[in-house]
Amino acid sequence: MWDLIGRGTMLAAGAAHGEEHGGGHGPVAYWGIMFYLGLVVITLFGLMHFAKQGLNTRFFKNKLTASFEQLYYFIENLAVGIIGSHGRKYIPMVMVFWMIIFVSNIFALFFPTGPTADLGFNAALAIIAIMYVQWEGIRANGVFGHFSHFAGPKLGMALIPITGMIFIIELVSEMMKMVSLSLRLFGNIDGGHKAAEAMNALGESAYVPIGAFLMPIKLLTCVVQALIFSLLFCVYLSLVTHHDHDEHHDDHGHAGDGHDVAHHELQAAV
Repeated sequence: MWDLIGRGTMLAAGAAHGEEHGGGHGPVAYWGIMFYLGLVVITLFGLMHFAKQGLNTRFFKNKLTASFEQLYYFIENLAVGIIGSHGRKYIPMVMVFWMIIFVSNIFALFFPTGPTADLGFNAALAIIAIMYVQWEGIRANGVFGHFSHFAGPKLGMALIPITGMIFIIELVSEMMKMVSLSLRLFGNIDGGHKAAEAMNALGESAYVPIGAFLMPIKLLTCVVQALIFSLLFCVYLSLVTHHDHDEHHDDHGHAGDGHDVAHHELQAAV
């Protein structure tokens, strides 16, 4: 097992070495990240397998199952609090994002690299998230209804150029959501590695791993970054799907409260 991890580390390290010398990300980088992504997926399936064994008709038989229950309640509160009562149908998607990002962050914490320490992987996650939001927006409002929101309020024929400018700005804003989601995650995870390496270099002469003192902060970063990505995903979903529920549910106000909670949590996290 450790031999496999060592080979994966060599692949990722080779990628970084090639990038420093102008080689860029090639097949070595791809297979190095895929190796660690495979470990993340295997770990998640293993945890869910053991959690499933703890299920009982009356009570949970192990702490891992109870932990997954608490994680489900956490994701449910996040989705319903921000999106509204119809947010329950998005719990599986939010759960997948949270678990993949959190476990990948933990791998990046204890191993030389991890999937979320790679900008390409984070960009792929962000593209999937935003494209899924657009798809749900089209399902909720129709193609014309969804894209007409990008044009802002109706301003009349005389102000068509203004409407066109708003439409373009909103399209660019949607594209920038992918950039912000991927860069935020990459910067925090990869930046933690760079900071730890720099501090270790300072204490190298005294054989003191000073970078290890960053471990509590890096562990907190793992949780916060998984939370921010999932929270923003819920906020984006609420913006494009809550309109079709205004007339049928009384939870629109709760969704608005969720937006306020989201903004406060984001401000506290950032």
